[in-house]
Amino acid sequence: MATKLMLEQWSDWLEPGSTRDSRLLHSDESDRILVCPPHLGQGYRQEISLRDDLSLVIENYRLDRNLIIDIPSHNSFVAFGFPLTGVDARHSLFDVCFGLREIHIKQSHQQNFKIEIVFKQSTTAIYLQEFMARLFPQTHHIAEQVIRSIYRYRKGYLASSTKEMLERVLQDTISVDSHSSQATLEQVLNGTVYPEIQDIEYARHNLISATMERVIGQILSCPYQGTTRRAYLKQKALNLVTLYFEEGMLRSRLNKSDLNYIYQAEKILKSQSINPPTTEMLAKQVGTNRFKLNQGFHQIYNTTPFGYLRDYRMRKAKRLLMTSELSVEAVAAAVGYKSRSNFAIAFRQQFGVNPKVLQMQVRQEVS
Repeated sequence: MATKLMLEQWSDWLEPGSTRDSRLLHSDESDRILVCPPHLGQGYRQEISLRDDLSLVIENYRLDRNLIIDIPSHNSFVAFGFPLTGVDARHSLFDVCFGLREIHIKQSHQQNFKIEIVFKQSTTAIYLQEFMARLFPQTHHIAEQVIRSIYRYRKGYLASSTKEMLERVLQDTISVDSHSSQATLEQVLNGTVYPEIQDIEYARHNLISATMERVIGQILSCPYQGTTRRAYLKQKALNLVTLYFEEGMLRSRLNKSDLNYIYQAEKILKSQSINPPTTEMLAKQVGTNRFKLNQGFHQIYNTTPFGYLRDYRMRKAKRLLMTSELSVEAVAAAVGYKSRSNFAIAFRQQFGVNPKVLQMQVRQEVS
C-alpha cells in the first residue's frame, strides 16, 4: 500500500530533529537535522551548509510503507548523489531540478543511506553544462530537446541558443502558485521526447570508484568541528564532484564506428518495441555480433539491449499512465505487453509501485 503526500517543500514529510541525535556520525549546532516520523519509518536527514550555494546532505532512513511524494519545486538545483545502500549502491548520480512539479516514489523496507552534494540556483548552469559536455552526441541532442521543451513551455517561444535557454530556465524563480510549478516533466515533454530521456538517465550514473569511496569515508568520519569542519567537508565535497566527472570521462572512450552500431540498434529497438528482433537478429542488422553488441550497450548504458528496451517501455508506460485516459490494460498493450499482470510486475520492479496505484494518484490530483 502506498501513502501519497502532497507537500510544499521536499522536507515537509520529515520532522525537526536534534544535532545531539546519537545516530548521527558527526554533527555541529549549525546543522539542520530532520527525522522520519514513526508512522512512516525511522531514520534522519542531515543538512550541512558549506557555503551560500552549496550543501552537504547525509540521509539514512528506512520506510515502513511506500510513499508517493508530490511536490512543486521552487527553484532549480543540481545534486550529486552517492548511495551507499539500495538499488543504486556503487553508483554516483547526477540530478537536476528544473523547477517543475515532481512525483517521487520511495519504496518501503529498503535502507536508504547516501550522501548528496547540492548546488543551489546560482551555480546550477555551470554544473549542468559540464555534465552535458561529456555526453555522447545522441544523448547531448536529447538533453537539448528537453531544455528547449521546458523553455517553450515556460516562455511560449524559443531563444536563439540552447545555452541561453538553459541559463534562463535554471535562473527562473518559481512561485508555488505559478502554472509552471504544477506541471511534471511527463506533461511538459511530448510522447516522443519523454521516453528518450532514459539515455540521460543512464548517462547520469557513474561507478563509485575506490578513490570516491575513500573520500566518502573521510566525509562520514570527519573529526573536526566549527569552521574547520566546514572547510574540510567543503574540500571533500568538491573533490567528489571532480571525481564524478573524471569517472564519466572513462566511459566516453568509444570509437565512432562502435557508437554508430549501438545507435542503430537502439533506433531499431525503439521503432520495433512492440515486436522486437532477437539479440542475434539485431546484431546482424547493425553489422556486428551478439558479444560486441552486448558489450557496447554495457559500456554506454550499463545494461543489455533488452534491458534498454525494457526501460524504454516502462518510461513510455509511465508517461501514458500520468497523461492519458488509457486503462492499465491499454497502456500495457501500447508498450508491447499482452499480459496485464506481467506488465504490472515489470512496472513495479522499475518504479516501486503498481501502475494502477500511480494512475489513480495522478487522476485524484487532477480531479
